Amino acid sequence: MVTNERLGLIAGNGRFPFLLLDAARAHGLTVIVAAIKEETDLAINARAAADPNVRVHWMSLGELSRLIETFHAEGVSRAVMAGQVKHKQIFSSIRPDWRLAKLLLNLRTRSTDMLLGAVAKVLSDEGIELISSTQFLEPLLAKPGVLTRRPPDEQEQKDIVYGRTIARAIAGYDLGQTVVVAAQACVAIEAMEGTDATIERAGSLFRTLDIEDAVREHSTETTTLRRSLTVVKVAKPNQDMRFDVPVVGVPTIQTMQRAGATCLALEAGRTLMFDPAAIVTAADQAGIAIVAE
Repeated sequence: MVTNERLGLIAGNGRFPFLLLDAARAHGLTVIVAAIKEETDLAINARAAADPNVRVHWMSLGELSRLIETFHAEGVSRAVMAGQVKHKQIFSSIRPDWRLAKLLLNLRTRSTDMLLGAVAKVLSDEGIELISSTQFLEPLLAKPGVLTRRPPDEQEQKDIVYGRTIARAIAGYDLGQTVVVAAQACVAIEAMEGTDATIERAGSLFRTLDIEDAVREHSTETTTLRRSLTVVKVAKPNQDMRFDVPVVGVPTIQTMQRAGATCLALEAGRTLMFDPAAIVTAADQAGIAIVAE
């Protein structure tokens, strides 16, 4: 397929920008990458060097005006966001330009939805339509059902039901999209740190409990918590598929294994799985159950 259309790609960190770039090129689109200095993998330069229909422009996270000027100069009328931009960056030493500073001052809150929605509105006012980040990656959306050889056991299923109730509640407040549960007790809730850090925090807590148990190994006391964790990840109630789409990858499974998590529950049709076959293989090897509903 050959087309002269140019797609703007606002690239955050991780593999997501590369997957979207390859998918857009497979559709014959020329891709203009706005690479964020604080986030984007430098490997994007090699990808552009190997393909004359990919051009990369590096800019700071605070340079909203430069982003718009770059897209205008490149003839971009549609753009997509792909890859995480750490929410904590809004509290960093990055200096916003006048356009971004004005946008931040006018926000009621600095939640992800509020911030990215405002950026999308600015782009729209400038004739640049922000489209869904899943438009080119629908085959990677989680399919409904049990995805691994092992289904969740009875206790894990109870944790999933409880975890989804909690996860959807916090997602409704645009706080995070992941909770970690054990024995129907909430061990960790995602905030700005991201999914993997949330899982690691839950694992650290349980390692602390293991140490305490070892100290009193001759005690008659028993623990009320099962020593396995269930990770529940959901989309927001009114998920805007243009940005902040739930994502999991093989590193998620690796982090779960280190933390002692045995089950992963996803939202079917609204969670991207980067390399689904590799994720399932890694989970099967680790004895981790994955289910999407």
